[in-house]
Amino acid sequence: MTLDLNCDLGEGESLQRTGALLRWVTSANVACGGHAGDVVSMRACVRLGKRRRVWMGAHPGAATTGAAGRGPLTISLRGLELLLLQQVGAFERVTMEEGVTLHHIKLHGSLYRVVESDARLARQSVQMARHWWPGCVIYARAGGAVVRAARRAGVEVWEEVFADRAYRRDGNLVPRGEPGAVLTQREEILERVRRLRWRGEMESQTGEPLRLRARTLCLHGDTPGAVQLVRAIARALDEPSAG
Repeated sequence: MTLDLNCDLGEGESLQRTGALLRWVTSANVACGGHAGDVVSMRACVRLGKRRRVWMGAHPGAATTGAAGRGPLTISLRGLELLLLQQVGAFERVTMEEGVTLHHIKLHGSLYRVVESDARLARQSVQMARHWWPGCVIYARAGGAVVRAARRAGVEVWEEVFADRAYRRDGNLVPRGEPGAVLTQREEILERVRRLRWRGEMESQTGEPLRLRARTLCLHGDTPGAVQLVRAIARALDEPSAG
């Protein structure tokens, strides 16, 4: 299995850290003014990504109370439409000015979770992408509502799996507030990556195997030790088959 490796960037990290992460990923999701980011950080990320020939995507999010866009969120269909137009539109303008193609859209945090939990919001997000950014890929949770909506609408979607997050047996992520939700141990993460790559599955928190049709693998840029982890993951993705 060939996997894209993506990382969320422009979320307040130093430019040195941004550059170090971009050295190893194949695509980047750039915060565009909701939960984090502004025109300056967007432009800096795009310029660094362009040098590394990394696919650049918009990472729209909501400014929730605390938790860096991961707190409680309620949003309407119209609210989602306006948010995407403002944030993805702003990021697209920056990419155009820098001579870079907008490759994908990946929602952030609470927005990602809320849209996955409501079929109407999932359809709306897909229709927005198809209408305003035709040809743009959607990154969405493997097996989730957005993936199903995108396939029905004929929009290209890459199913996403998280290297540094624990999964429930139903395929949903373990909420960040629960013990063990965020994984930081290098060998545990690498074993999960290898299992996903060669067997197409990942172990749930309770031990059951989850069958996942992954196309892109995410490591969060704010995970402790992310720079060292992303390098190790990138190398693991290049390992020859054990068989």
